[in-house]
Amino acid sequence: MKACGIADPRRREVLKLTGLAATLGVLPLTARVAMAADSGKLKIGIIGSGHVGSALGGVWAKAGNEVMFSSRSLDNDRKLSAEVGAGAQAGTPQEAAAFGQVLLFAVPYSAFPELIKSLGSSLNGKVVINASNPFPQRDGDIANQARDKGAGLFDAQLLPGAHVVRAFNAVPAAHMASAHEAPGKVGMPIAGDDKQAIAVASRLVREIGFEPVVVGGLDMGKYLMPGTPLAGEHTPEEVRSIAATLKP
Repeated sequence: MKACGIADPRRREVLKLTGLAATLGVLPLTARVAMAADSGKLKIGIIGSGHVGSALGGVWAKAGNEVMFSSRSLDNDRKLSAEVGAGAQAGTPQEAAAFGQVLLFAVPYSAFPELIKSLGSSLNGKVVINASNPFPQRDGDIANQARDKGAGLFDAQLLPGAHVVRAFNAVPAAHMASAHEAPGKVGMPIAGDDKQAIAVASRLVREIGFEPVVVGGLDMGKYLMPGTPLAGEHTPEEVRSIAATLKP
């Protein structure tokens, strides 16, 4: 018989795991995703698998994450996932939104109203990295609205319930698939209001090969697009210096 007050080690371990599970159950989704990011693997839903989405998703899959590519063409996404290989799969945007702990949007701005409506509540509480830029000549009035309000604040309006981070907007797509070969040389300006979402996005930015530079909250997101002082490739120090001269 065991002495009174001395717990069985196996029972202590069960209680420890039970307590951890209970804690995880009440943690915000962003905190749980941040913990998953620390473990080294995330599920990432890519919505829009053009030049940007395919480049980022390919590198993330090869870094050990699970990626689901989605777009308007499931056949193209299946072909892309086969080319990427291990860690990649294809699905519809709805499936990718449900699948991902983190979502990347890389679609024309004009696609957002219908797309978001089709995704329902699947974005709630999730980290959403929006790499999309509003171009009036391509996207029409919604792009003008985004530019008037500021792209970051408008992103939050478009994606209610999500923890939005703007990233991959100001740097050209040409080097996104190869930046990891010489990491840290180019700064990636990012903006967001949620610290844990910023931490998750920062990890993913580093996996691509860029050095994340937080320039502020979503009110600074208006500078994360072509045609602004932060556009183009700059060293991390240069991004910080430029951002210091800009006002929300």
